[in-house]
Amino acid sequence: MATLTIRNLDDSVKQALRERAARHGVSMEEEARVLLRRGIEASGGAAADAGKSFYDRVRAVVEPIGGIELELPPRQMAERPLPFSEWQYESPKE
Repeated sequence: MATLTIRNLDDSVKQALRERAARHGVSMEEEARVLLRRGIEASGGAAADAGKSFYDRVRAVVEPIGGIELELPPRQMAERPLPFSEWQYESPKE
């Protein structure tokens, strides 16, 4: 499980979270987890996409609009190959 730190939270928001947690009989941490999870699920975010590959998530967006056609420019040969002696490489500093 990951850890999240939230800085600069308004005092009124923290107090409202404390009161809400008390009404539900849980810690502020648990109440925050529940609210975050619900917010993500309601917006169709990460929880809705859990377990899907990047390809499947992109396809779900593109298919309803009939796909996307990309115009690819023709490939061109380089004027000349770049010799290794002209490569600029900086070794990592230790």
